[in-house]
Formats: sequence, C-alpha cells, structure tokens
Amino acid sequence: MATFSRSERKRRPRDNKSAELTLHLKQAMTTAIKTDLYPKSQIDIFVQVLQSDGGNYSVCVNAATLALIDAGIAMEEFVISCTSSLANGETPLVDSSNLEETMGGPSLTVAILPISGKIAMLETSQRMHINHVEPVLSEAVRGCRYIYDKLNKIIKKHYEEIGSASNWGTEE
Repeated sequence: MATFSRSERKRRPRDNKSAELTLHLKQAMTTAIKTDLYPKSQIDIFVQVLQSDGGNYSVCVNAATLALIDAGIAMEEFVISCTSSLANGETPLVDSSNLEETMGGPSLTVAILPISGKIAMLETSQRMHINHVEPVLSEAVRGCRYIYDKLNKIIKKHYEEIGSASNWGTEE
C-alpha cells in the first residue's frame, strides 16, 4: 500500500499488515491459477493501493483476478472477495468502508470461487460470537456473488468488443 493511501501515514511500506495481505493474496490466487500449465514459470502479482477506503484485501483480490484474466493466465474460475462487518453489533454490512472498519466492530473477509462455492480464504478482524458468524459470512458471500455477476458481464462485453474488432468468429 502506498504510504499516502490511508489517513495515518506509514513510515515503512513493508509492515506486518502488508506482509499478511501479501500472504493471503498468494493463498487465494494459488487456489484458482492452473499452475500445472506453467511449469518452471513464475507468476508475479503486484498491487498498489493508492487510496484506502476499506476492504483493501478484497480490492486487491478482485483487481488481481481481473489482471490475470486480462493477461490470459488460465484459471479454474474467478477468485472474488468481499468484506462484511457488524453494525451496532447486530446488522451485517457488506463492503465495509474504512470508517466502518475502524469503528471497532468485527469484520469478516472472504475470498471465494463463485462457481464451485469453494472458500479460498477466510479471515476475521477479531473475535466474533458464533451466532453472528453465519449471517456475516452469508452477507459476504452474497456480496462476492454480486461482484462476480458484474465482473463477468464486463469481461464478456470486453472480449466481445475485442473479438469484433479483430473479426473473430466471422466466416469468409
């Protein structure tokens, strides 16, 4: 994350939180990339957060997924992430803002493979009562499915435009 991306400035760009985010990003992406198709290869993913408004991990996962698709890297399916938190200790919120994350309530971040329903990564910011886990997780997964639908439509439209510009699928 850029040192100027948050309201509090960081002195060191490689703090524990950034290292943790890197590890979780690698874990989530490894579940979807077909690494057996790329022997003796290294796939590097670099994400730079310029403005942190909350949900940094989710934004990084979704951006990395789009970048891998655009680069033509073979994947089992998309990896989509979303964060959900509890407002006032009761109401689950999807896509928490930085303000909502810093208010002190527990938040849950999930990265899923939406077609198979597999969970690639699950993390909570703090302890959460067992009665709250299911509704918060359900909201996060619902948010992931919403993001997946939007991204899938945009990607299909993008490749249709590329294909029509290159005359793909036209018979002559």
